[in-house]
Amino acid sequence: MKLYTYFRSSAAYRVRIALNLKQLDHELVPVNLLKSEQQGTDYLSKNAQGLLPALETEQGMLAQSLAILEWLEETFDATPLLPDDAWQKAQIRNFSYAIACDIHPIDNLRVLKYLSNELSVSDEQKNTWYQHWIIEGFKKLEVILGDDAFCFGDTPTLADVCLVPQVYNALRFKVDMSEFPKITRIYEHCNTLSAFIDAAPENQPDAPQ
Repeated sequence: MKLYTYFRSSAAYRVRIALNLKQLDHELVPVNLLKSEQQGTDYLSKNAQGLLPALETEQGMLAQSLAILEWLEETFDATPLLPDDAWQKAQIRNFSYAIACDIHPIDNLRVLKYLSNELSVSDEQKNTWYQHWIIEGFKKLEVILGDDAFCFGDTPTLADVCLVPQVYNALRFKVDMSEFPKITRIYEHCNTLSAFIDAAPENQPDAPQ
């Protein structure tokens, strides 16, 4: 398998974590978002959506990180990211989608570029926007979490796979995490595992040295 990725793409970060947790052989193919390589003819011929990540498999190309994660879960039994119990599975999906559908899309790079380039928003205003939506989202997630080692239980699930990249972004944009002790604890615990460490942006082949 080939994962088309960018070191700071939180959606690609999710898939990198899952591939590592499941110990699946894969090749990383960097696509530079800052240079708009995702809109180039070569990449669009592989993924017409022009977004990252995309996973090239023997069956073809698959896009959208949550679709990729669900496919990996249904295809490879090793290290399940979702439990068998339907109710627990729904709770984990609820948490994961709150990040992937409610927080991430309005803070991703193409939105930030539009704010800067088309609406002439200042860097300070852009950062305020970014922090606001993360804080609003994290307030809801913090209430959901209990005292487990991970988001739901004693092993990583889809929820942790989605949470860690979003916290990484929050820290990068200097969000005050003191209001979110449960989220912070889980983030720090996840990052004691090699699957999460190896997937981190600074450890990617396209990360600036």
